[in-house]
Amino acid sequence: MNNIQHIVRIDEYSITPKYTQLINSILAGIQSGEIKKNDLLPSINELSCTLETARSTIERAYNELKRMGLVHSVAGKGFFIVQTCYNRQAKVLLLFNKLSIHKKMIYDAFAATLGNEAVIDFYIYNNDFELFKKILHDKAGYYEKCVIIPHFNEDKELGYDLIDSLPKKKLILMDKLADGVTGNFGAVYEDFENDIFSALEHLRARLAKYHTLKIVFPRHTYHSKMIILGFLRFCEKYNFRHQIVNCLRQEEIEIGSVYINLVEDDLVILIEKLMEGKFRVGEDVGVISYNEIPIKKIILDGITTISTDFQLMGEKTAELVLQNSVERIAIPFKVTLRNSL
Repeated sequence: MNNIQHIVRIDEYSITPKYTQLINSILAGIQSGEIKKNDLLPSINELSCTLETARSTIERAYNELKRMGLVHSVAGKGFFIVQTCYNRQAKVLLLFNKLSIHKKMIYDAFAATLGNEAVIDFYIYNNDFELFKKILHDKAGYYEKCVIIPHFNEDKELGYDLIDSLPKKKLILMDKLADGVTGNFGAVYEDFENDIFSALEHLRARLAKYHTLKIVFPRHTYHSKMIILGFLRFCEKYNFRHQIVNCLRQEEIEIGSVYINLVEDDLVILIEKLMEGKFRVGEDVGVISYNEIPIKKIILDGITTISTDFQLMGEKTAELVLQNSVERIAIPFKVTLRNSL
């Protein structure tokens, strides 16, 4: 029993639910042979005390193991391992740069598509290279697949080098490709330059009533500069005046302009300026926002959006895991035209 208590652990830094971490630890112990048939598991109270977590968490994990047919409970004696043969699930390390509504959509679709075919350990590294490096160094060796959204505020090249050092058979990049990461690995990504170019072409008839296109692109951002290249290519091809705005707070709103914003904080600032200046949105000034979320159907009587299909991105990434595939799949943008343009 003491040996099992040593094997079973919970990582407080992981986003993965604690009961799932507990199940994964016991499954890993079974796979390694450290936990054997007929072994007695710690009682719910003992494990709750050892791991400093709620009894309900331990109970939920044990009940799931019972449902899987691996554990049986005997009144007055406890929980025993009764089976060590089961369909082995793929172990996936999932690394997101941050949490957001869109990332939740990706995660939900990814987890739902995997179902019971894989176990996920989920971490957020907050765009921080040092935290990313620690997680990867400590964890990567234990997983068949490492699924990574590669965005860094600083030390981007170091982050990409670290990703490139991973065995390519276990690597899947999500959301974007990373410069310098070579070899035969899977990816489900956005084609940033062509996506914005195609989206603006789709909207060209509406854009024609404005004389200037302005893209709000903060100086310190993890967003791909390929977005700027696609924006410039469109403006030059169709003879639009254009401007890259690095700080929206200092911007004076100009009638006849369309503002394309990438981040939600800038959208809030833009809306405040439009309301203060009593501009008619969709007539005096146009607004296009990246990333579709339900509230944008309502704000400003409907904001036009250009957005990746986040659900499809999660589903396709899970399919690469299940198929052990190194395919690279570009997820196209979807344009939703509303009254703001």
